[in-house]
Amino acid sequence: MSRIADELIEQIRDAADLVGIIGEAVQLKRAGSDYRGACPFHGGTHRNFAVIPKKGMYYCYVCHEAGDVFTYLMKKQGMDYPTAVREVARKVGIVVPEQGTREGPDPREPLFTASAVAQEWFATRLREDPEAGVARSYLADRDIPPEVAGEQGLGFAPPGRAFVDAMKQLGIEERVLVEAGLMVKRDDGTASPRFRGRLLFPIRDLRGRVVGFGGRILGQGEPKYLNSPETPIFHKGTMLYNLHEAKQAIRREEEVILVEGYFDVLRLVLSGTDNVVAPMGTALTPDQAALLHRFAKAALLLYDSDSAGLRATFRAADECLRHGMRVKVATMPEGEDPDTLVRRGGAAALAPILKDAVDVLDRKIQLLERKGWFEGLEHRRDALDRLLPTARAASDPIARDLYLARISERTGVSRAVLEREEASRPPAPAGRPADPSPRTGPPALPGRSRHPGARLEQQLLKTILSGGSWLERARGEIPPETFEVPSHREIFEAVRALAPSAPPAAALERLSPQAQDAFQRVLQRANEERTAGVSFDEEYAGALQGLRARAVSRTLAPVSSVDERQHQLNELPPDQRKRFIIRKAAAKEARRSPSGPSGSDPTQHS
Repeated sequence: MSRIADELIEQIRDAADLVGIIGEAVQLKRAGSDYRGACPFHGGTHRNFAVIPKKGMYYCYVCHEAGDVFTYLMKKQGMDYPTAVREVARKVGIVVPEQGTREGPDPREPLFTASAVAQEWFATRLREDPEAGVARSYLADRDIPPEVAGEQGLGFAPPGRAFVDAMKQLGIEERVLVEAGLMVKRDDGTASPRFRGRLLFPIRDLRGRVVGFGGRILGQGEPKYLNSPETPIFHKGTMLYNLHEAKQAIRREEEVILVEGYFDVLRLVLSGTDNVVAPMGTALTPDQAALLHRFAKAALLLYDSDSAGLRATFRAADECLRHGMRVKVATMPEGEDPDTLVRRGGAAALAPILKDAVDVLDRKIQLLERKGWFEGLEHRRDALDRLLPTARAASDPIARDLYLARISERTGVSRAVLEREEASRPPAPAGRPADPSPRTGPPALPGRSRHPGARLEQQLLKTILSGGSWLERARGEIPPETFEVPSHREIFEAVRALAPSAPPAAALERLSPQAQDAFQRVLQRANEERTAGVSFDEEYAGALQGLRARAVSRTLAPVSSVDERQHQLNELPPDQRKRFIIRKAAAKEARRSPSGPSGSDPTQHS
């Protein structure tokens, strides 16, 4: 049987009349925005079976059967997946063209099956297992009713080896469980469950298939949240939590609301806000922004308003702008997040915050005004450095033009000067940051860097993460102290500690959130340049030589004698000597420059 394109499957699912198809066999009555009837699966007589059109799903509150229109036909009428898709297509009048046939079954199918079986087992544990009492109490404390946990497919991973024994009884091979990221292979060859003692959120692809999990620790332990590793069916940087259910509402509202965490999504969905999604513990990636752009042209960012939340807000905003989206930012009250705010005040507490959302550039201007960055000439240059990246990120020429006009108006710098500044530095293409070097904390003084050579470190990391023999070569000739940027050193040490056969991406879960962000940016650049045919031989040699020159230049600094220093300088290779002289001249010039404002600045996020 020929393969049906994923885009066409989504079109068929969106066009399906779920109420009508289920209503052919079940007598349904409207109950608010949903429909209720007797469950066709366990033969109940009460109206415990809900059909939820806005989510495109059904759910039984007794036997806990759940799924979409395709799942219903598969379970009720015994169809396989392609047949169910074709049957729904026939009902809605969509023609499924015959494409080229595929030899054999999808090799990923065992992984989808293992993930689905595991999700059902975890969900059953949450409902029934005495050990899950701590998880049920935790959800009750956060005002998540059991029926909502059931609808969302939440589960509990017990401690111990109960999961291993259950999967063995169900006939799921250990090899498949390891490949699906549900079990971890130890060095001694034994395997253990990846998730233990955690509340689990199933992560689904656009077709609603379970592809991974996010696990929240219950009690003490680290990390607080643990996601599935990268697998053939789960790629964290290309997926968004709840998008499979939110996509129809996003299209209807023509806007997506982006929040930070799983519970923020659940709380907003409970309050009646359906067009909400979240990335999974890392900064918004280029792939995620491109995915959002498929469903809406506008994004509203509803992150925390502390410094970390604001930096994440502006990083996500720039990524959306690069993909041609309009971006607004909502301001949360201090100390609140969407979950706590709506839990206390309901949808009524959230409505004015969403209504008062402003364009991302105006939000930056608000923050800079509070800091007084427009009041003195010495600070105005720094304010421009915070505002221009937003204009630069906007791929829409009209948005960029409006941003430049607004920046000119607020800073008093002429439009012509701003345009010349922009002409000298073209916008980064979609999927690439305007400034790839990670910067956090207080801004560096003009003309200086807290970590001279940060770009060279990133260039070297990019080569190491590009695959091939670079990592093995780096293990033998690069000590960790070569990297002075903390996130860069953390990445290198994590990658260096991997088994020789492990891909660099396997180190992602070991990293702090800041290092994960840097890892994603560097890996994205490595993939792009590998595709473009960049010579990594030259990249590696040039970066390593530059960093060694940096180390040599520092050994020269303590020498008191000018003649002795000149002698040591003359002993350097010509290219290293040239770099050293240029750096010294730049440092001298920087010392003449006035220092900018100090303090943590969330608008400095690139």
